[in-house]
Amino acid sequence: MEDNKIEEIQLLEQSLNNLLLQKQMFQMELEEVEAALEEIKKSGDEVYKVIGQLMIKSDKSKAQEELENKKRIIEIRLRSIEKQEEETTKKIESLRKEILE
Repeated sequence: MEDNKIEEIQLLEQSLNNLLLQKQMFQMELEEVEAALEEIKKSGDEVYKVIGQLMIKSDKSKAQEELENKKRIIEIRLRSIEKQEEETTKKIESLRKEILE
């Protein structure tokens, strides 16, 4: 019975590590989006966006709207990951307590 719990803890820890990696990637992406939004605010009327290997002139308000939407989506994903992280951590702690008892 204890072996099963130890295996489950190991699987949960792997899952937690994957969540932390995803969280880190989304946090980096969020920082990039926020930096781009700041640059748009500072820029004049001309804004360019990179598509593949091309830099194309873009409508400033449209580019800003796209970045705001992307920011909202990333924030939702981050909240979801943080919730999963919290639940996984609680499961790990609970299993450790059961093993120690």
